[in-house]
Amino acid sequence: MSYTIYQVDAFASQVFSGNPAAVVPLTEWLNDDVLQKIAAENNLSETVYYIIKEDVIEIRWFTPATEVDLCGHATLAAAFVLKNNEGFHETVIPFYSYRSGHLPVTIHDDSFTMNFPCDVLTEVELTEELMHTTNKRPLKAFRGKSDFMLVYENQTEISSMRPNLSAIEKLKARGLIVTAKGEDCDFVSRFFGPQCGVNEDPVTGSAHTTLTPYWSSVLNKHVLTARQLSARKGDLFCELVGERVHITGKAVLYMKGEITI
Repeated sequence: MSYTIYQVDAFASQVFSGNPAAVVPLTEWLNDDVLQKIAAENNLSETVYYIIKEDVIEIRWFTPATEVDLCGHATLAAAFVLKNNEGFHETVIPFYSYRSGHLPVTIHDDSFTMNFPCDVLTEVELTEELMHTTNKRPLKAFRGKSDFMLVYENQTEISSMRPNLSAIEKLKARGLIVTAKGEDCDFVSRFFGPQCGVNEDPVTGSAHTTLTPYWSSVLNKHVLTARQLSARKGDLFCELVGERVHITGKAVLYMKGEITI
């Protein structure tokens, strides 16, 4: 069997920036083992699959190592493909995940706004385990549904940080978000996820369901600009709307091909 595959740079206005994701449209779900093997073969931080149903578009996300509950940049990539390559003509894409519920994406001229549920954060003790995850000393620690989040003094600490991947991998979480107030944006972050086969994710949309409520409270504003300080970097526009987070970004096609199984 053959399947179309796209590679899209998400949260980017030009190729070789943002976060690359593979997008594989399907007409029926393949065996989970096959979906995981395709993701491992692609060896990108995320491979996203979708199936168009009568009222919703079912969506699932796989890292090279595991299926995850939510992925922002791959959802953005799938929305880009639907609009620009697969003939979707409505203004709202009705994505649905059996793990995360309804995830509508609104199409603008050259950008897409994702509507995701907010994470729920709990402040936790700065344990030795958490302190050893990087070479910088955090100010605070939080635990969300999937990740730990550490808050630091300033942007320089985030950009110059060296993660201790072996310590991060031992955390009972999907991964670790590190963040600080930004210099020319509201906040900056990085994301490390060796537990799910991604040592450092270039731009992590789902992490901003955690970051946006936190920084909205700290900065007392609902609309925020964000930058993820990976080597590829990525810019995001976030808005806290009740118990949802709207995350807006652009994307660009890098490659279209075919999988033969």
